[in-house]
Amino acid sequence: MSAITIEIPNSILKKVEELAASGGFSLEQFVASATSEKLDAMLADYLESESRQGSRAAFERVMAAVPDVEPIHPDDVIK
Repeated sequence: MSAITIEIPNSILKKVEELAASGGFSLEQFVASATSEKLDAMLADYLESESRQGSRAAFERVMAAVPDVEPIHPDDVIK
């Protein structure tokens, strides 16, 4: 874990403290959870944006370049 110092308006801090307390969380737990949720949402938006740039034809071209052989270490294959 890392410690950081941030500056936020007092009104926001008060509301975050109230929400954390009402949920039975420490301020640190609440902020970490909220940050994680925001990152997840941003990553989903990014991946959706990236997926729109691809095409089935491009995917098929890449897959056609992959050799159709058994893996060197069959135990490494996820089933």
